[in-house]
Amino acid sequence: MTIGRMENVEVFTSEGKGRGLKATKEFWAADVIFAERAYSAVVFDSLVNFVCHTCFKRQEKLHRCGQCKFAHYCDRTCQKDAWLNHKNECSAIKRYGKVPSESIRLAARILWRVEREGTGLTEGCLVAVDELQNHVEHFGEEEQKELRVDVDTFLQYWPPQSQQFSMQYISHVFGVINCNGFTLSDQRGLQAVGVGIFPNLGLVNHNCWPNCTVIFNNGKIELRALGKISEGEELTVSYIDFLNVSEERKRQLKKQYYFDCTCEHCQKKLKDDLFLGVKDDPKPSQEVVKEMIQFSKDTLEKIDKARSEGLYHEVVKLCRECLQKQEPVFADTNLYTLRLLSTVSEVLSYLQAFEEASYYARRMVDGYMKLYHPNNAQLGMAVMRAGLTNWHAGNIEVGHGMICKAYAILLVTHGPSHPITKDLEAMRVQTEMELRMFRQNEFMYHKMREAALNNQPMQVMAEPSNEPAPALFHKKQ
Repeated sequence: MTIGRMENVEVFTSEGKGRGLKATKEFWAADVIFAERAYSAVVFDSLVNFVCHTCFKRQEKLHRCGQCKFAHYCDRTCQKDAWLNHKNECSAIKRYGKVPSESIRLAARILWRVEREGTGLTEGCLVAVDELQNHVEHFGEEEQKELRVDVDTFLQYWPPQSQQFSMQYISHVFGVINCNGFTLSDQRGLQAVGVGIFPNLGLVNHNCWPNCTVIFNNGKIELRALGKISEGEELTVSYIDFLNVSEERKRQLKKQYYFDCTCEHCQKKLKDDLFLGVKDDPKPSQEVVKEMIQFSKDTLEKIDKARSEGLYHEVVKLCRECLQKQEPVFADTNLYTLRLLSTVSEVLSYLQAFEEASYYARRMVDGYMKLYHPNNAQLGMAVMRAGLTNWHAGNIEVGHGMICKAYAILLVTHGPSHPITKDLEAMRVQTEMELRMFRQNEFMYHKMREAALNNQPMQVMAEPSNEPAPALFHKKQ
């Protein structure tokens, strides 16, 4: 097997996990270990008219390709940059008469690139697409069936004059997409907009409590260190959100990535006691806890339904009632309580009931701080939202404190040039100024704030979406 060279990292055989990457020098929090452009990437089917097919930025006005009428771009520059990858796609779409789904489009883009450059290593890659894992042998019956349908559709779409690949090789590419697909987010990092293949990133193994994080920024992914990493240490990222008991995380990883997680947090069931936390004094009986879990599960289902129908006041009512019932039973680190706190604070902010939202947001952050890695990107985003909510509610000291905390986390996970970090920096300056004023003359501060709010409606929270925050790795559920 051919291995490419790259400074900072090297490929090695990781015990029980196959290949992995390790650091060839020491790193500290916020260091970028490597940056990588996608080998191939496509926009999601649902967003093809709203996101640039080259840089993946969301734009109001996009130019579309005059030939196929399918591809959309920010401007001529993006269109020119796309031509090498879009040329074959453009004529294939015209010949096929319709636009195939995102996984078919991605497989075709990968194979056109293989046709152009051969199957070997491409510049800057540690591993060839041929040698990425596909796990096709682990597919269940349902997945095998989906794979056959995908390969059939692909063969109808693939032009006869292009290089012809074997069924086995085409299946390999679909398998690679299935287990190495990485979610691309828009420029603000708030919405998942596409999926791409990043061969070097595909070598980084999973750990539920990793030493690195991945962020998509300005057309490429960055692998960033979350803390000190010693020379020779394996580099890891988390493929899933940590906020779950170890058994559930292991089940999810086995189902989606076909491996048994043996990380320390799973083996020692670290933090499981907090995820299942109950009140200490008085301690509720097992029977009461069991009933409360069932009641919470049922309520969460009702909440999802109400939310999908846009019945936000109903969502709030269900959350309030359930949180009140949980109060004597669950601790604030309990997963069921945290899910409700997260939902209710987001929905109340959207409804501009900032006072009540801020109370729930503070409780949520207190719980998260006890559970997440101190430099976790999801924690940073949650603290940022809670800070904004508290600021809107007029809790200037709490709001400013949270915005500073979030800024410190995002400097590590997103870096100073990411649009969200820049937004946070501006908020931090603004709240610091207001805080100084507040401390000098509280009465004047409230007068000024009232006037400011009357003149200029504050930026309101986005409508709560049904979709969860973008997951790092793109999986068919």
